[in-house]
Amino acid sequence: MPRKKKIVIENMSPLADFDVFLFKQGTHARLYEKLGSHTVTINGTKGTRFAVWAPNAKRISVIGDFNDWKSDVHQLQPRWDESGIWEGFIPGIGEGTIYKYHIVSQYGKYQVDKGDPFSFFREVAPQTASIVYNLNYSWHDTQWMKKRGQVHALDKPMAIYEVHLGSWRRSLEEKNRMLTYRELAPLLAEYVKKMGFTHVEFLPIMEHPFYGSWGYQTIGYFAPTSRYGTPQDFMYLVDYLHQHDIGIILDWVCSHFPSDEPGLVYFDGTHLYEHADPKQGFHPDWRSYIFNYGRNEVKSFLISSAQFWLDQYHVDGLRIDAVASMLYCDYSRKEGEWIPNIHGGRENLDAIDFIKKLNESIYREYPDVHTIAEESTAWPMVSRPTYLGGLGFGMKWNMGWMHDTLDYFSQDPVYRKHHHNQLTFSIWYLFFENFILSLSHDEVVYGKGSLIEKMAGDEWQKFANLRALFSYMYAHPGKKVLFMGGEFGQRREWNHEDSLDWHLLEDPKHHGIQKLVRDLNQLYRNEPALHELDFESSGFEWIDARDWEKSIISFLRKSKSSNNSIFIVSNLTPVPRHAYRIGIPYAGFWKEIFNSDAEEYGGSGQGNFGGVEAKKIPSHGRPYSLKLTLPPLSVLFFKREGTQK
Repeated sequence: MPRKKKIVIENMSPLADFDVFLFKQGTHARLYEKLGSHTVTINGTKGTRFAVWAPNAKRISVIGDFNDWKSDVHQLQPRWDESGIWEGFIPGIGEGTIYKYHIVSQYGKYQVDKGDPFSFFREVAPQTASIVYNLNYSWHDTQWMKKRGQVHALDKPMAIYEVHLGSWRRSLEEKNRMLTYRELAPLLAEYVKKMGFTHVEFLPIMEHPFYGSWGYQTIGYFAPTSRYGTPQDFMYLVDYLHQHDIGIILDWVCSHFPSDEPGLVYFDGTHLYEHADPKQGFHPDWRSYIFNYGRNEVKSFLISSAQFWLDQYHVDGLRIDAVASMLYCDYSRKEGEWIPNIHGGRENLDAIDFIKKLNESIYREYPDVHTIAEESTAWPMVSRPTYLGGLGFGMKWNMGWMHDTLDYFSQDPVYRKHHHNQLTFSIWYLFFENFILSLSHDEVVYGKGSLIEKMAGDEWQKFANLRALFSYMYAHPGKKVLFMGGEFGQRREWNHEDSLDWHLLEDPKHHGIQKLVRDLNQLYRNEPALHELDFESSGFEWIDARDWEKSIISFLRKSKSSNNSIFIVSNLTPVPRHAYRIGIPYAGFWKEIFNSDAEEYGGSGQGNFGGVEAKKIPSHGRPYSLKLTLPPLSVLFFKREGTQK
């Protein structure tokens, strides 16, 4: 059989000189419109245009079923401008075509088949080829998009339900089958609405070869995972949630990427996306590669990825994973295992510059979304604008609050008086950032146990402590994140291979936890004092933070209306306190609007018979006081009757 003739692809470039300039400058925010594969018609001929960045390649071919995966048939051509971009047009192939790039490097004998870094869709793992795909979709979320800016104002409530799509709910009738995006849409929307959450946060849905990475080892920065359906199916999920007034936040990973050969690593025979020196380019904890943030083309790639999900999928925010690992050259490294910056310091100056440019780019185009940093150190001004010297994020996870609080609730109540500062310390630094309180997936994996199993005490105390933990979380200033399963007291540690244990809701104790979280969400959303001044010190006032002996704290949450306050008191021992007097600034009847010890939640039913009249008996430096019954392991909310929302 004669050898198939090599076809030189017609070069009809989609890239203007200005595109190349922005790409090389590190500020191109929509590269996905120019690079990758796009079906087009050129001079009346339908086909697909390809473009890929590989400056150190000697030869690049597009291979796939359409040419029997032959690397000598459809070759791309390098641009004339030293941009390192190869491009071309293949007639006769269109949507659904499976392909890879066969790359021959200029260096050595390196040859490799790579997926397209800009492809919109990929084969279902473990297959790794890219798929030519269009993103046409008719959206129906106009009302949500119009009001999103108002919904996302910092004085509005934000209660986020964190979800891993593959294990939230499965089809038990079909051998534990994962549900599709379209199957999940009505189920998730109904549940989130019922529970009163305002947003859903998805663990990374970007394509990832290893399911057990939960998406945090991303290989497709422009492709939703095909495990649950097509790009349009994911659009349908977002659209459906928006139509039910539920916002969408995506976890997005720009701190590292996996070593899988079809991905970004060693892309053109050189360390193109990653640093060449492993002291800068390899992450010791995750055994993955670190982006070279000093390379402008890499900045453009990542900024384009972030904007892509906002542009094409209408998502309402990005939670940026592992920001701390980006900020420090010595993150998780011992002496001699890292390279200082040009000033001899440990700060990663290139990563800092990238983070600022990323946030500036996003907020310039989409001022009504949020970027959220998972940042676990005391780096200053993470959630402050770049023009003030900050990193430019909208909000930051409060990791310190999470660690202190979970440690406190794991202590036997006998010893809690020695850990009282773990409840009160967060207020000292609380208003330096726009904080989100997070009880996330990271707290219920790798042998850490479920939330309820972290709680101290016997069976009754564990449930009472979990109710108190959630109640304290919703009383504390800051937006909220709760990982799926926690809201009904999942017993097992989270397992990504299984559905949540929904059958536990047949147990009144677990059903009580779920009802408590639902009521907390409603209270949080309905009472301005619990959310309007989350990020301002004027929204919080201690009544008594010093009763460490009895493990009792009390404080006020305030709204913009000066006399509209919610009074919160917690008793975090199993001993009920009777006739406990607490100072209060206002006279009147204080209605008990929430009691975590209520019988409907599984509690003992102790309380204050609906409320207490404030007496003109000074206490705690206030002119009035309340004489209260504090149930065991409880949190109580009071509101003065006659005040307006």
